[in-house]
Amino acid sequence: MRKPGYRFALFATLLAVVVVVLGAYTRLTHAGLGCPDWPGCYGFIGVPMSEHKQAIAEARFPEAPVEVAKGWYEMIHRYFAGTLGLVILGLAVQALRRRDQDGQPLKLPLFLLGLVTLQAAFGMWTVTLKLWPQIVTAHLLGGFATLSLLFLLTLRLSGRFAPLNFSPRLRALAAAALLLVIGQIALGGWVSSNYAAVACVDLPTCHGEWWPAMDFANGFHLTQQIGPNYLGGQLDSDARTAIHMSHRIGALLVSLVLLLLAWRLKASGLPHLAGLLLMALTLQVALGISNVIFHLPLLVAVAHNLGGALLLLCLVLINYQLRLSLRQSERYAAPELAALGK
Repeated sequence: MRKPGYRFALFATLLAVVVVVLGAYTRLTHAGLGCPDWPGCYGFIGVPMSEHKQAIAEARFPEAPVEVAKGWYEMIHRYFAGTLGLVILGLAVQALRRRDQDGQPLKLPLFLLGLVTLQAAFGMWTVTLKLWPQIVTAHLLGGFATLSLLFLLTLRLSGRFAPLNFSPRLRALAAAALLLVIGQIALGGWVSSNYAAVACVDLPTCHGEWWPAMDFANGFHLTQQIGPNYLGGQLDSDARTAIHMSHRIGALLVSLVLLLLAWRLKASGLPHLAGLLLMALTLQVALGISNVIFHLPLLVAVAHNLGGALLLLCLVLINYQLRLSLRQSERYAAPELAALGK
């Protein structure tokens, strides 16, 4: 049976999907600095539209001329992200009020509240540190983590899945697949934040070579200094090629592991989960290839970000269902073991 708060958690999850898509759109339209300050825009609540306000804005930030469209991309993302923060606050308050009810999660909503607060800080640092790639990537990962945990909360409140028995090897494979997908998303964020998506414009080779010139040391120099402005990226071609090729190799590894997981799921009597995983994987691979072939069209690039989120949610669902039986058995075994001890 559904537990109280299920619909509210589902709404929060869907809102988080919108925030992730808006964040990708903002990043891919180079609007991350559409407003040079935070949380407002040139010192205003919204983007300055009148000539008078724009004159004030440019006097305040002479190094950042007003670009209305980019400003609105950034502010709309902030409005939705702020709304999501309030919704998560509501989930945390509800969890505290219902903490004595059986089966009501408490730690997860409170953790989500802390996470979304940290996300707000990352959003601020993204602007104040001028799109420093480390912060941009961390902000992206934080958004995906928020979405995943909201989905997990929704699953826990749904009460739709019955506990089943699965082998420890299958659970371990699913957990490894989840970690690999998270790593691949991190690589994708690093590709995007360093503007390396079009470092290779051919497939399956790169610059006509199977192993082109690459500079991994600079491409993955995580302690690089905070520069004046990272809009457009500051790495040279070989460093960006190293990042791009790492993402390609990661995609190949992830695909192989997910194909194995899908086969094992089907063999274990879960064909629907196997089919869902294959569809999500096929879509994501197709979008990634399209990004290279068609030179990063905006809608395809945004869809690729959304595809990554959907693939991650698919892995969260699989791991949740596979581990539900383990949690249930531990829950009921504890009192029995205590009774035996007496």
